[in-house]
Amino acid sequence: MRLILASLGLCSLATLPITASACSSCGCTLSSDWVSQGINTQAGVVIDLRYDFIDQTALHTHNHSAQAPALPSDDEIEQRSTNRYATATISYNINKKWGVSVMLPYLDRSHSTIAPNDTDVSTSHSRSLSDIKLIGRYQGFSADGDTGLLVGVKLPTGRDDLHFNGGPQQGELLDRSLQPGTSSTDLLLGGFRFGSLNRDWDWYTQAMIQAAVQTHDSFRPGNIYTANGGLRYMAFTSVTPQLQLNALERRADGGDNADATNSGGRSLYFSPGLSMRFGNNLNVYGFIQAPLYQHVNGLQLTPRWNASLGLSFNIH
Repeated sequence: MRLILASLGLCSLATLPITASACSSCGCTLSSDWVSQGINTQAGVVIDLRYDFIDQTALHTHNHSAQAPALPSDDEIEQRSTNRYATATISYNINKKWGVSVMLPYLDRSHSTIAPNDTDVSTSHSRSLSDIKLIGRYQGFSADGDTGLLVGVKLPTGRDDLHFNGGPQQGELLDRSLQPGTSSTDLLLGGFRFGSLNRDWDWYTQAMIQAAVQTHDSFRPGNIYTANGGLRYMAFTSVTPQLQLNALERRADGGDNADATNSGGRSLYFSPGLSMRFGNNLNVYGFIQAPLYQHVNGLQLTPRWNASLGLSFNIH
């Protein structure tokens, strides 16, 4: 049983981090497109349900840890940002060459920060649909479909009008980068390739660019560049151990309502995990992400680890 493309660039949907302005840097770049048995070329539908947990607790500046300055400060000092994403991806394989996917993400985020010149913590708790993605796939470059092209669009469906609900900033708008949606329409372009090293080992690579082409209210989210590569061990009957390397570069946000100084960065993650097959149609997977390298612009919160759980169901 093989999976169609499922969850491209999930965390770039809603954590692109004006009263308090800062960027919370998301570290999740995990690809679940390949977690089961590769790219499907059979006509049919795949439903993928995925949960991601990203707890940003470490202050970083450039490529090292940072100490919070004394209060009150002229800068915002973020305290913690706990992000929980639930994403439903419905993929339809028209034939062995063409497919399309729609991604429906829901965000649950708790955030705490100390705004410039404040000494007390302001808090927010956001629960909302985020920005929907539509992605088309062409996989007809070769007879075995091992190479594919991805073209898609991110729609401005997420809210951008949520407020702080506690502390000195209560009632003020959240930073644009902390809103569930970016209010931008983004173009996505990418590709993938996969193959076998031998009977027991498979490999894959995937890359994606996301760039805003239409923006709103003097805010332009920075372009996002992701690259993923992985190996999996195929000798077991129903369990497939996997390793991924996940790289992300995000450019600084732009516009009058952006915090260009404290947005954008680069990261590289090591992601071990496994997928398990139940019957002919159901796969369950789980991964842990550990940072190998993190570099941020300005002062930002970063996660020490991330976790992803999901299941995919094939309907043929």
